[in-house]
Amino acid sequence: MRALRILSLAAALLVLSGASAAGGGPKALRVLFVGNSLTATNDLPAVVAEIARQAGRRLEYRTIAPGGYALEDHWNQGDARAALASGPWDVLVMQQGPSALPESQANLREWATRFAAEARARGVRPALLTVWPESYRRSALPDVIASYRRAAAAARAELLPGGLAWRLAWRCDSRLPLYGADGFHPSRLGTYTAALTVYGRLFRAPLLSLTPPPGVGNRTARLVQWAAARALGRRVPPARGCGRV
Repeated sequence: MRALRILSLAAALLVLSGASAAGGGPKALRVLFVGNSLTATNDLPAVVAEIARQAGRRLEYRTIAPGGYALEDHWNQGDARAALASGPWDVLVMQQGPSALPESQANLREWATRFAAEARARGVRPALLTVWPESYRRSALPDVIASYRRAAAAARAELLPGGLAWRLAWRCDSRLPLYGADGFHPSRLGTYTAALTVYGRLFRAPLLSLTPPPGVGNRTARLVQWAAARALGRRVPPARGCGRV
């Protein structure tokens, strides 16, 4: 009788497991992206969703990213706050311009903190996506990285280190075309590199085994995946031909 009960329990678990799988696969992570054209160019949220899909995960998202907006503009305009209130969301991803100058750093910290507090009040995890400066100010990238790191700490938000991944990738190969034609907005490769940090952190997922996107060669894909993994603090072996950074 005891063996029969065990078999019956096992059968019931199999039925439940099958019903769960038939119900639509893995639960989606719901993310609200609030930023500007650095997020909208090449549709970074869609790139993150595609990376997730290929890895058997699901991302549902909404993007509010008018050109040139800072977080203060979003707060005052109101659409982002209304979207946050409408939910339900799991994560709020925030982004504005480079914010490397002292006054810009203070502005980023203030408004990231306000948005993060409102997100937490609604049960939403806040996150901050590091960007990059214009190509003619590429030397300011360390200041941008530091600004976003400090803002994330002040806001108690997760840091999505896209700009740091760019920096690490360039330290391996300075010729990587991460900028688009205007020298500020990202190329498709630049968007992919930043999107890897978003995917890797939000899903707590590995990066080095991902399928390269169309138009990106295996070597380049592995290099930027490695850079994104390093930016996230992962212990990964050196990229081929890159050495230690």
